[in-house]
Amino acid sequence: MNLDAVTSPGRPWLTGMREAIPLLGGYVPVAISFGLIATQAGFTPWEAVVISTLVYAGASQFLFVGMVAAGAPLWLVVAMTLLINLRHVVYAPNLAPWLTPSRAWPWLMHGLTDQVFALAHARLPELPAAQRLGWFGGAALLAWASWVGGTALGALAGGELVARWALMGEILPFALPALFLVLVAPRFTSRRWALALSLTILVALALTILGFTNLAIPLAAACGALCFQVVKFGPARQEHAKGDRHE
Repeated sequence: MNLDAVTSPGRPWLTGMREAIPLLGGYVPVAISFGLIATQAGFTPWEAVVISTLVYAGASQFLFVGMVAAGAPLWLVVAMTLLINLRHVVYAPNLAPWLTPSRAWPWLMHGLTDQVFALAHARLPELPAAQRLGWFGGAALLAWASWVGGTALGALAGGELVARWALMGEILPFALPALFLVLVAPRFTSRRWALALSLTILVALALTILGFTNLAIPLAAACGALCFQVVKFGPARQEHAKGDRHE
């Protein structure tokens, strides 16, 4: 069985897809929400699907649609989208040691999302070098297809779904925050992460209350990252923090 997994060129793709299936529980509801919100903002279903196909950036897509609908200038929309996606600059160096020589990797990086990165960062080091490209391709392709498909469903049938089940209209807008909350919550077990994340949240809330909605996300993220780099607990505190986690 193990020999087949190594020699069969199709098996790594299937393994990647299978291991990425749990991601769909977060991708599909958020994608449906985006499709619905995009059409409500004045985009056609086709335009919503094209955005998900080409941009494929989660939070950036919601921001893009909201700013365009609000009449923001194009340069500001592009700048804010790029600022939010700057986190990918950190992803690449962390995956680089596990990438094998292939011209396919730059194309597959279009599928590198937060969730795919987390999964790949854990799995690529465990895989034989010959299987990494196929595994990543399968995982990224399934996640991307589910996002595009969910967007199409939300854009074409989201209005009808909300009309039939009114509660969905209240639940779907919370899908994206819930997805990121699931990713962030485990980090609060570390004092250093908890401090940085708490500062990020407070700065974002303060800027939003003050009316600087468009600047809230990038500035809050910058403050949190700076806090994480500058503030370091001493050895005694780190040991105490580890003890807290085991209790």
